[in-house]
Amino acid sequence: MNSASHPTSGGNFPARIPSYLQSDNLGPWGIYLQQVDRVAPYLGHLASWIETLKHPKRALIVDVPIHLDNGTIAHFEGYRVQHNTSRGPGKGGVRFHQDVTLSEVMALAAWMSIKNAAVNVPYGGAKGGIRVDPKLLSKGELERMTRRYTSEIGIIIGPTKDIPAPDVNTNEQIMAWMMDTYSMNEGSTATGVVTGKPIDLGGSLGRREATGRGVFTVGVEAAKHIGLDIDTCRVAIQGFGNVGGIAAKLFAQAGSRVVAVQDHAGAIYNGGGLDVPSLLNHVMVHGTVVGFPKAEPIEREAFWDVECDILIPAALDQQLTQANANRIRARMVIEGANGPTTPEADDIFQERNILVVPDVIANAGGVTVSYFEWVQDFSSFFWSEDEINSRLVRIMQDAFSAIWQVAKEHQVTLRTATFIVACKRILHARELRGLYP
Repeated sequence: MNSASHPTSGGNFPARIPSYLQSDNLGPWGIYLQQVDRVAPYLGHLASWIETLKHPKRALIVDVPIHLDNGTIAHFEGYRVQHNTSRGPGKGGVRFHQDVTLSEVMALAAWMSIKNAAVNVPYGGAKGGIRVDPKLLSKGELERMTRRYTSEIGIIIGPTKDIPAPDVNTNEQIMAWMMDTYSMNEGSTATGVVTGKPIDLGGSLGRREATGRGVFTVGVEAAKHIGLDIDTCRVAIQGFGNVGGIAAKLFAQAGSRVVAVQDHAGAIYNGGGLDVPSLLNHVMVHGTVVGFPKAEPIEREAFWDVECDILIPAALDQQLTQANANRIRARMVIEGANGPTTPEADDIFQERNILVVPDVIANAGGVTVSYFEWVQDFSSFFWSEDEINSRLVRIMQDAFSAIWQVAKEHQVTLRTATFIVACKRILHARELRGLYP
């Protein structure tokens, strides 16, 4: 068989994209593959290893059966994907959502590989999830599902193999159940098997706010380069949970006006600036921004037409597409969510001179402090919150500065520049380690 027809040689064989993704909508994994293809010309001799990035190291699909409160048995489908472990153990969150698919988890794991390498923490990329609407489960059912899922994926996770963390619809309590289940099965307490745990179980100060703080930090750095004053800019945020809410608070504290917010239930607007602390309290009580008395409601679709300086998509993937990219009225997009912008929208933003700060650097604050938590668990020595925040800010600033220089050198977008930096680090590690056997 010649190299041009071999399915993993990088020749003309079309099997690089699985058949179930060969459609007009390639899905998250297809989008990731397009992003990798765009970076190939900048990898030099390391391009010979690029197929490494297009094949997850390991993908586990598990059945998660549990007893429901009514006495019946329900089955849920779970996933854990380890995309690459050349630079260290797998690292990535676990999400509970009714729309979780293998394509999505594969892409999220791959983006974790890029993200970890971009900020130069010694992790590979991994991700997990269960296809379920957790709002339909009681707390007891949620615990039983979490523990069964942890037992099923226990064969591939561990403090030195793969370390899960919170993601969409998972939190500190979920991580506590995961840590306890893994520890019981191992016969000893293993705090380092997950991050994002409660403080009393080895969690880290500053972890809950870390992703939003990272979004704010790189936003400030990017604004300097395009002459945007943070203390006078207008910000619109999609998603007002742990990422969007913290980012909103930090931007407001810096003097920015948060003028619009959209969440799962609706959208609100106040041109003079929303009272962010009051809005955060409102969301804690009501579970949504809808009904906030100090703002006017707007249609969900009208959110994309809001005039602002900074747009922060901090909800789910594929929110900025070819269909709405021309409606965006912002100077900069900071991706708080994973994969919120499609390649077609990326191209439109580039043509319109709208700077996109990609997810693989913008929301890397969470995994950076997860790394701090993991290190603290191994040493059983814990840092102050001020020390954690200062370390986080320094790492994010240094990483962004390096990426900006690469973007300037090659005249490419920040996303492509981030991929250049990260892919070179991953593939250099792969080259140094070689192939076994």
